[in-house]
Amino acid sequence: MLLELENLKKSYAEPGGRQVPILDIPQFAIDEGEQVVLRGESGGGKTTLLHLISGLVKADSGSIRLEGVELTSFSEARRDRIRAAKMGYVFQTFNLLPAFSALENVRLAMTFAGRAVDVSRARELLARVGLENRMHYLPSQLSVGQQQRVSVARALANRPKLLLADEPTANVDPANQSRIIELIQSTCRDEGVALLLVTHSDEVAGRFSRVEQLGELNRAVQQPAVEDAV
Repeated sequence: MLLELENLKKSYAEPGGRQVPILDIPQFAIDEGEQVVLRGESGGGKTTLLHLISGLVKADSGSIRLEGVELTSFSEARRDRIRAAKMGYVFQTFNLLPAFSALENVRLAMTFAGRAVDVSRARELLARVGLENRMHYLPSQLSVGQQQRVSVARALANRPKLLLADEPTANVDPANQSRIIELIQSTCRDEGVALLLVTHSDEVAGRFSRVEQLGELNRAVQQPAVEDAV
């Protein structure tokens, strides 16, 4: 298995100090090259789960293994290096650097992994997402859909093993939503990249052969059965 989660738990403290459980996932796994949708409602812990897997947030307890390597015991700096080298992340809000062109945003992603900048790869990815004529544009000069396509190219810049996509169509107009999903799926398929995409959309989930319901995996949101009154 490429990614394996076991007994993964995360909670957050309320203002009064009470710990509120957000995630409690006994087991979840993704194989190499597999494409998986994790469906759940807003506020159900989808983004938190991606943050845990990517190392942006540290788990309270449990196991996250990528290619058999346990990630939860690593320092923040080492988790950052693993994310840069092994994972790509498509953010819901794009997170492009506004003062840099589309090409520069993709090139910068390569430097985060400590590798030499491969300009030809950056150009190839932008061409693949249909931006060969706009790679020198700033994010403010691109449409919302084009900005999301830049973020897809950036996420794939370092040839990751796993691509994490957080509601990638949430801020894209309906006319371009299918195009974005097809772009992500086809590019991952062509490059052998495993994909974990989280969404609350039935339409998006319907494009995947493996669809998991976060509410069924996450014990933190499952209510105990109410016993019948005697």
